[in-house]
Amino acid sequence: MARRRTSLFALAGLTAAGLVAAGGPASAETGRPAPEKVPLAVGTGGAVATVDPDATRVGLEVLAAGGNAADAAVAAAAALGVSEPYSAGVGGGGFFVYFDAATGEVSTIDGRETAPLAMGVDAFLADDGTPIPFAEAVTSGLSVGTPGTPLTWERALEHFGTLPMAEVLAGGIALADEGFVVDETFRQQTAANEERFRRFPATAELFLPGGALPEVGSVLRNPDLADTYRLLAAEGTGPFYTGEVAADVVATAQDPAEAPGTAPVRAGLLEAVDLALYDAPLREPTRVGYRGLEVYGMAPPSSGGSTVGEALNVLERFPLADLDDVGLLHTYLEATALSFADRNRYVGDPAYVPVPLEELLSDEFAAERACAIDPARAADKPVAAGVPDGEYGPCPAVGAETGAGGAEGPSTTHLTVADAEGNVASYTLTIEQTGGSGITVPGRGFLLNNELTDFTFAPADPTVPEPNLPAPGKRPRSSMAPTIVLAGGEPVLALGSPGGATIITTVLQTLLGRVEGDLSLVDAIAAPRASQRNGAAADAEPAFLEQYGDALGALGHRFTGTAEIGAATGIEFLPGGLVLAAAEPTRRGGGSAGVVDPLSAPDAAALDLAPDLG
Repeated sequence: MARRRTSLFALAGLTAAGLVAAGGPASAETGRPAPEKVPLAVGTGGAVATVDPDATRVGLEVLAAGGNAADAAVAAAAALGVSEPYSAGVGGGGFFVYFDAATGEVSTIDGRETAPLAMGVDAFLADDGTPIPFAEAVTSGLSVGTPGTPLTWERALEHFGTLPMAEVLAGGIALADEGFVVDETFRQQTAANEERFRRFPATAELFLPGGALPEVGSVLRNPDLADTYRLLAAEGTGPFYTGEVAADVVATAQDPAEAPGTAPVRAGLLEAVDLALYDAPLREPTRVGYRGLEVYGMAPPSSGGSTVGEALNVLERFPLADLDDVGLLHTYLEATALSFADRNRYVGDPAYVPVPLEELLSDEFAAERACAIDPARAADKPVAAGVPDGEYGPCPAVGAETGAGGAEGPSTTHLTVADAEGNVASYTLTIEQTGGSGITVPGRGFLLNNELTDFTFAPADPTVPEPNLPAPGKRPRSSMAPTIVLAGGEPVLALGSPGGATIITTVLQTLLGRVEGDLSLVDAIAAPRASQRNGAAADAEPAFLEQYGDALGALGHRFTGTAEIGAATGIEFLPGGLVLAAAEPTRRGGGSAGVVDPLSAPDAAALDLAPDLG
């Protein structure tokens, strides 16, 4: 995070001409060019930002044809199910946050997966009462929750969209039929999963064509997924939750077909009744005020909105604009440790555990928590949770100590969409680990999730209530944090990221970079990151350690190096009716930003990309 305005041209090595997408290397199979990833676009008519150029293109085509932000978000998500299948798809779930320009309201759809009704609190425990190995749980039918993505799409179109499912899915169907050009990131992700993909014939047939890793520049087609999308387009989600697809999902989760000679995987508990009873309800968003802005996010069972919101409330107690980089980052790291302590102690599925959401997001609780931050010294981690009981004083006794919480898969993907009318969609969707459970539904073309590994397998301290244990029908806690920011009731910013529990810190650090660090959105996304989630050491990227490691280390912070954190996308509304779409320049191979009617490169290059928000 740099406390100065810079341009993405400098950060990402772009030139003004780089604002205009161009074709990449030709595909070895078809001669068609691989679409180039461009992380910045400015213009009018609506915008889309995703990790993938095909998905961004599909979303833009829907906007250009008259669809709104909800239509384009579902279309882009369907395309990601083709070209980003290890991160998202109809076999998973997610959270959809939407600003309706006509009403001025922010709504959310909870498309989180649910545990089977047959799943008990001891589902991930061995006979001796100890947790089973995490890797064993991931690659299994046991980890498969009821998928929520298809019903999320249907709900989004019913409540917010303007186009029928058939029109919205047309781009995804065409992409699955025609195929996408394999890039280096996709090949690397396949290679990382090759051993477990080979355990399941349907997965190997789809993602290891001819028995080998897909070559960069080759075209990967998925006709089975195209047919699944056609079924959804023609009949809605009925076949997925009560019909033929449901039967295939249940059969596959209960008894995954394995290659001869491979060790058997744990069977799943999913049954037909679980899909038939599934719902993707609309929920009230979380909301906090920050420096005159209104920040909306996803309520439990996601911990994204509550944890980002609590941290912002804590940070608002400090004069961050008066601090140098090190002071700001020190305060940020301490605030996230505190908010993660409270997340781990109190947040779970509100249908099963009492979540004190109002108190967690109250200014009074934030003031009490902020007094635990020493501007000159990092606290020893993990820190203890606070007591959000409505009775607050200046630095009272704290509650039980909490650790880093359960493991969450680093995969996931996020897309951000805005249309010409000012509607905005911020949508994070996932199948959990990169590659999910590794199990493809035969004949259907999609991987099943391993979302149930987001449950805490066993309490760290039996004397302290654990809000995230498995239970029948329960939704595991998530860190997904799709976010929309308003000023004066109008949208100014929307963003989100993949990355498991680091989603929360990625969204928060990006917001701080834009609001406090005087960075443009594209620079805030590109800035080096660190993630403190109430662990003994914070994760930090090499560039972060190079710039800030010694100075923050002198304050008592400890770090563990990691290659990269998150892969954000975002959209900002600029003065003059312009919209800016931004994506990662390099993380996860870079993202793809686009607008319906782009400015010329010279006009875009002359803009101030970091105007005052609000």
